[in-house]
Amino acid sequence: MIRVLLAEDQSLVLGALSALLSLEDDLEVVGTATDGEAALGLVRTLLPDVLVTDIEMPRLSGLDLAARVREDFPGVRVVIVTTFARSGYLRRALDAGARGYLLKDAPASELAEAIRRVHAGGRAIAPALAEEAWGERDPLTDRERQVLREAEAGASTAAIAARLGLSEGTVRNYLSEAISKVGAGNRAEAARKAREKGWL
Repeated sequence: MIRVLLAEDQSLVLGALSALLSLEDDLEVVGTATDGEAALGLVRTLLPDVLVTDIEMPRLSGLDLAARVREDFPGVRVVIVTTFARSGYLRRALDAGARGYLLKDAPASELAEAIRRVHAGGRAIAPALAEEAWGERDPLTDRERQVLREAEAGASTAAIAARLGLSEGTVRNYLSEAISKVGAGNRAEAARKAREKGWL
């Protein structure tokens, strides 16, 4: 049996995934979590073979969760299932150590097959995304992404500087670089464009 842990913040989707995967003879859902921190705790106690997680979750995102699992529990494989068909997310998921990346509108049989393939040491990536992902690379550095996220939330340059422990001039430089790299006219447009690409 392949032991599977599910992490999804929408209870209805979580219940449906659990029920569908439980119909498979070789898959056993050993636990479910509705946020990233709870999922990490369950990985620690249950040591599942495969963690299936959403990207956007409270307390710890699926991308952060995948990175933590890769660091602390390298034997646990990660499959990300999301509604976001954005190549930037796929690249970041792979960088975080995810072995699978599927869209939520995929048939249940595809998810079950992806879990088997990833458990066996392979990769499982939605074909349409795989093609798109190798096209446009995320140009932002981690710090530029961090500053742009703060700006997206409406924080002033001074507030961003205080929150991140940087000088206002450094924050302006990071914002200027990010705006230039995404081809935007201002910080709000840069944040919107980066969000659409899955880079934030």
